[in-house]
Amino acid sequence: MNLRPLHDRVIVKRLDNETKTASGIVIPDNVAEKPDQGEVLAIGKGKALDDGSVRALEVRVGDRVLFGKYSGQSVKVDGQELLVMREEDIMAVVDGRAASVKAA
Repeated sequence: MNLRPLHDRVIVKRLDNETKTASGIVIPDNVAEKPDQGEVLAIGKGKALDDGSVRALEVRVGDRVLFGKYSGQSVKVDGQELLVMREEDIMAVVDGRAASVKAA
């Protein structure tokens, strides 16, 4: 990937939603909501503070994150749809030990 985010921005690849409900009902692609989870592919250097220093980002490449449904700017790179968003648009990092997280 030839995309390097600047400052406090991150590049996120959406993760696919489940296509089946817990009871086994298959959800067609055209009615399925956009996933609100993704994997961080790249991060910027950090947020520039008023005093001139730079605060490093808390997310890391490879983190699985939760974000709002309409967060970030969608871009296509090498045929992949990616999101460019600020770190502040990320709501949480999903712990690898957690089984599954579903938004209400």
